[in-house]
Amino acid sequence: MPQKIGEIIETSTPSFTAQCYELYGLPPLGSLVKTQDKSAELYGIVYHACTASLEPGRKPIARGKDEATEEAIYKSNPQLTKLLRSEFSALVVGHKTGDKLYHYLPPTPARIHSFVYACAPEEVKVFSESLGFLSILTTARLPIAPDELIAAALRQMAQAHDDAQAFLVRAGKELAVLLSGQFPVVKSILGRLK
Repeated sequence: MPQKIGEIIETSTPSFTAQCYELYGLPPLGSLVKTQDKSAELYGIVYHACTASLEPGRKPIARGKDEATEEAIYKSNPQLTKLLRSEFSALVVGHKTGDKLYHYLPPTPARIHSFVYACAPEEVKVFSESLGFLSILTTARLPIAPDELIAAALRQMAQAHDDAQAFLVRAGKELAVLLSGQFPVVKSILGRLK
């Protein structure tokens, strides 16, 4: 059974945002997550995460002056878990219809209130056997530097492969083609794969 980590609260064709069920239960940067609608499973790569107040415009205040640990702050103020939320955004990089996996955008966006699941290592391995998703990552306009996201995604995916180094070499060769003429960007990505 896949691990249910959140629920979609905002969606568009190229991305979705989900609120976590657990405060600070955020998936790592670059991790592969999925959601499902009536006709397809949508796969996304996490590119942003935050924890903030539930009320827009209302900032949390410092509460730990007289506490010894961060855990003590939450123990003394149990209401904090109800006043804060953790959410993450994922860039849609593929979808699956039936048994067929596609490494491009689906025809329709995910639905509000759809559950979001962390992908199991075997699913990550199957998804990343084709590197078609890299073209979406290299051209996406996001609030994070593309080289940071690509490197994070490849590090996460490499963990699911039996030969992580061979996977990273193959991905590096694909990036050299996709980003030909952008040697500093390729070098930056490759330098972050360690």
